[in-house]
Amino acid sequence: MDEGFEIVFPAPGKTPSEEELLRSIPGCVGWLAGVEPIGVRVLDAAKDLRVISRNGTGVDNIDLQEAEARGIAVERAMGANARGVAELAVGLLLSSYRHIPWSHQHLAKGEWRRRIGQEVKGRRLAVIGCGAIGREVVDMALGLGMEVIGYDPYPDNRFAPSGFRFAELQEALVSADAVSFHCPPGKNPILDDTTLARMKKGVIIVNTARAELIDDAAMLAALESGQVTTLATDVFHHEPPESSALLSHERVILTPHAGGFTEESVDRATSVAVDNLLKNLVRP
Repeated sequence: MDEGFEIVFPAPGKTPSEEELLRSIPGCVGWLAGVEPIGVRVLDAAKDLRVISRNGTGVDNIDLQEAEARGIAVERAMGANARGVAELAVGLLLSSYRHIPWSHQHLAKGEWRRRIGQEVKGRRLAVIGCGAIGREVVDMALGLGMEVIGYDPYPDNRFAPSGFRFAELQEALVSADAVSFHCPPGKNPILDDTTLARMKKGVIIVNTARAELIDDAAMLAALESGQVTTLATDVFHHEPPESSALLSHERVILTPHAGGFTEESVDRATSVAVDNLLKNLVRP
């Protein structure tokens, strides 16, 4: 590249395994990182590493404490994929209300079956996490005529479009017709047996954030009982995910962690991530 660095590709076209990372990382001073796990073993092998630059915003795949202990800077491409993720979240929401994947599957098999849908106008959407992605979702949902309520632990009260307000987490969850997650996970899932039982019967859940936000067993039980009408998820505990009763349920919609996987989002995120690398490596 122009700055004189040699570029190494551990696993072109796929997420590298730990063994592939261990073979490639020695001698590297910068890391343009995706969602591959970056733990102690890999960091121990990265003796010359000075910066890890994510081509996205989430850093829960990185052992931040260990990186800090080694003096390795961790950078994020803040907001670069916000539009792409938000558009997918709204697409999943509409697909859930109109049963688009279910209808396609049956028609593709030659079966003429219809499941009555619902219109989103006038329904309440809870947006959990109102950063760059969440705010995009709020704006799109308002444009569809939805009422939108948001939760964020650090609400920016300057963000106050007509038809939107901030609320506490439990109020947002239990009052919503649909919920869209755009926040990092905590120590415990947000949606567990207790919370799901308090939510509106027939609620729709969209998750383009992290799989750890939802208790899988509780969600499966809620789908079976009809407490949750549809779960639409772009995120998984492992990628690719293993087959499970939850993921194979007929009222679960799956996409392969494609939220930020648009031409525009990839270009923006890569550009920001490279700038962040060079900022740490060569620029004053």
